[in-house]
Amino acid sequence: MARVHVMPPEHNAGAEHMLVSMLRPLVERGHDVSVWLSRPGSAHREYDYRGIKVVPLESHLDFSLAARRAHVLLAHLETVPSTAALARGYGKPLAVVCHNTHGPTFRDMAEAGTALGVYNSRWMQAEAERFFAEYPEIARPDSTLVVRPMVFADEYATKPGEAITLINCNAWKGGQVLDALARRMPDQQFLAVRGTYGEQILPDLPNVEIMEHVRGEDMREKVYARTKVLLMPSCYESWGRAGCEALASGIPVVAHPTPGLCESLGDAGIFVDRDDLEGWEATLRKLGTAAEYRLASKRAKARSAELDPTEDLTTWRDAVEAVAQTQGRHS
Repeated sequence: MARVHVMPPEHNAGAEHMLVSMLRPLVERGHDVSVWLSRPGSAHREYDYRGIKVVPLESHLDFSLAARRAHVLLAHLETVPSTAALARGYGKPLAVVCHNTHGPTFRDMAEAGTALGVYNSRWMQAEAERFFAEYPEIARPDSTLVVRPMVFADEYATKPGEAITLINCNAWKGGQVLDALARRMPDQQFLAVRGTYGEQILPDLPNVEIMEHVRGEDMREKVYARTKVLLMPSCYESWGRAGCEALASGIPVVAHPTPGLCESLGDAGIFVDRDDLEGWEATLRKLGTAAEYRLASKRAKARSAELDPTEDLTTWRDAVEAVAQTQGRHS
């Protein structure tokens, strides 16, 4: 049994949910997995979440002691430098999960002495290869793999509702697009789900219902059961987990063609430039017809089946177990 200790950020709910979905298979395999939160929160004592021990920052327990006892350390986003320092100090292998292609993500991994680099899409892996082409070989991770954010369709599948929905209404995610569409389509009900980061653009309109932030495990009942079409007018998405969750219910996803969304949604995606408001309105009105909606819904369910995470799950679990049997490169 390997002991895996994780340092995740809490400012990005999508990234945090992605990490949890990756850790569950390790728990099911019988490994001891703990998540040490890196930012203040409301909890003060450690607790169990689906077999994962979660240790809040306010518990004042010693992460460095836990790191010394670990077989593998796993870090994400801004926690990579500090976790890498412990990994080097204790001679532990470090796995780094990359959730975006922004400069610090690859730079931190290059400086960390990474045993395993994990990318959430093929295009991100290609971007990493371009980045590391300018670095010495020693800066590269010992091994890499692609693990798409794991969406288990049966955990999200439901009967779609009637609203056109945007999840996280900041400007990067397209809150202004939702606002404009709601004004153009006063006959249509919209659902605006508040995000956990970024200034939220929440229209004060009679046809827009504003919903507070929803936990990942509640998305099926509270969001997707209310949704007929999901909007993803994001200017950047490395993958697009929410879109894949919606596909499980046959919910069509209308999205801006970022590389991540094009890869994740595949043939099921309906792509419109985020600045083309007339195109978004025309697309939504077209989906308002029964025949077009049935066709789009059929494609969504087919793509959901293609994204079954079983193969990725096995590859990921085997990779972590292999890393657990090694020593850190800088021990």
